[in-house]
Amino acid sequence: MIETVVTDNSLIARLIHHLELIYHETPLDITFEQLAQELMVLMRLEPEEDSAPPPHYNPWSQEDVILITYGDSFIPTEGVKEKPLEVLKHFLDEHCEGIINSVHILPFFPFSSDDGFAVIDFSSVNEGLGDWSHIYDIAQRYRLMGDLVINHCSSRSLWFQNFIKGEGPGHDYFFTASPEDDLKDVVRPRTSELLKEVETERGLQHVWCTFSHDQVDLDFTNPEVLKQFVSIIRQYLDMGVRIFRLDAVAFLWKKIGTSCINLEETHLIVRLLRLLIENAEREAVIITETNIPNRENLSYFGNANEAHCVYNFSLPPLLVNTLVTGNCHYLKMWMMSMPPAQNGTTYFNFIASHDGIGLRPVEGLLSDEETDSLIKTMQEFGGRVSWRALDSGEVRPYEINIALYDALQGTTKGPDDFGFQRFVCAHAIMLALEGIPGIYVHSMVGTHNDYDRMENSGHSRAINRHQWHYDEIEAELGSETSSHNRVFKALKKLLKIRQKQPAFHPNATQFTLHLGEAIFGFWRQSRDRTQSIFCITNVSDEAQPLQLSDINLIVTDSWVDLISGESLPEGDAMLTLEPYKTLWISNQVR
Repeated sequence: MIETVVTDNSLIARLIHHLELIYHETPLDITFEQLAQELMVLMRLEPEEDSAPPPHYNPWSQEDVILITYGDSFIPTEGVKEKPLEVLKHFLDEHCEGIINSVHILPFFPFSSDDGFAVIDFSSVNEGLGDWSHIYDIAQRYRLMGDLVINHCSSRSLWFQNFIKGEGPGHDYFFTASPEDDLKDVVRPRTSELLKEVETERGLQHVWCTFSHDQVDLDFTNPEVLKQFVSIIRQYLDMGVRIFRLDAVAFLWKKIGTSCINLEETHLIVRLLRLLIENAEREAVIITETNIPNRENLSYFGNANEAHCVYNFSLPPLLVNTLVTGNCHYLKMWMMSMPPAQNGTTYFNFIASHDGIGLRPVEGLLSDEETDSLIKTMQEFGGRVSWRALDSGEVRPYEINIALYDALQGTTKGPDDFGFQRFVCAHAIMLALEGIPGIYVHSMVGTHNDYDRMENSGHSRAINRHQWHYDEIEAELGSETSSHNRVFKALKKLLKIRQKQPAFHPNATQFTLHLGEAIFGFWRQSRDRTQSIFCITNVSDEAQPLQLSDINLIVTDSWVDLISGESLPEGDAMLTLEPYKTLWISNQVR
């Protein structure tokens, strides 16, 4: 290996420092300098160069919107010989041009379960979806977000088969424990047994399975595992991935006798990966997927040296709860508690995804009674509940599984005629918040609960993972009487307005307004302070009065609602907000 002179500010010096912190309790048969050199070779980096962007640099703007989709959310029309990834690109090019500039394609690798998150081979594209050329084509036109399923892999992977045989890559990649170990504090999102018995060439082993027995946890105390994932990251960068979603990263590092979640070594590995990724590609970012209580989730920002973005997991349950109760109290209290993200970081906002509406992120935010009422309402609207196990043997609700359009079909009083308005209102709030918005493809087209897919799969999450034949969705979006067309047009209008407003930059100033419990409001101001937008929403099913003096509009400016295009009356006028109406009141029209 080539000897390298280490200077205090060199990239290799910084890598060595990270590695010393991560592995200080782990005996290694390699020096930290040698390991740092190997990581740089894998990422094709020069040891003396540190080409990371300056501190607090952010490569995003108000034009950024991420569409969240499976590679086969749209499947070819019968008789058409195309791969689903080709069909997805048709949808993006034909329907999303000018409104969507980024796309999160959920795991597109060969898999054995969990709709892609039990990865068999991290280096290949699932043949049923397409190949790397299709991924690369999409990445040339849209900023591509890909999953780094870093905590575990499939029990059918070559790595795990080598673990059983005791030879080859993977033979020492998996975390094992004993049933006699102190595991009582381990935090998990599932009810299955934590340890899985496996007969190997070395005898009976108990492998660690945070999620399912088909998803076996990797052992990052072995630096060979780290090296494998750095190599995988380099390949994904070459194929066009620019946003890395670190799936289930909170569970990455294990220590017997601890909770095995959010451990310091996990945070240190995120910092190390950010350093490597930023040096390899200035515009690439990391998003941590940590579906955990809000305070713990925010810790993944570090000091602007860990995740560039964290999922705003508390937003979906709080916003849905607000709209079905007609009361924004809990949403407002949460908003006031959220620190502004410093430059170099921002929030990833979403209100629907391929998973359910998580309930752990509202622990300590919603009362038990409020959570129980939300669950009951969602079940009445056709939703299902997924559970997690406590160390006491009890089970607690982990998430609600339901399509967002159906979740917002009514209130705690039952279904009503405001479902469409409520659904659009939810997105108008989300799109105006500090951060980068992500829109689930089935929200974009107003897809309903898919009970057949859920029953056929045996998994509750499948209720919100419908597959559209492309000719069917084309027909719906082309029909003036279709609810899917109506939803798509409404969201498209909001997106077009949003991308022109500097006050909607992901790091623009945000303050919460106090307008009562039926009106939710907040103020955004552009970073150059030239544009203000007051975002005001009636979250109830009854008309609400709004006194303009309550939002303190500057009288020397002319104010316009960006959504309707209507000018606001001068002076201390009284407006009436119809149910679920949103105003984006701005002093500049763009």
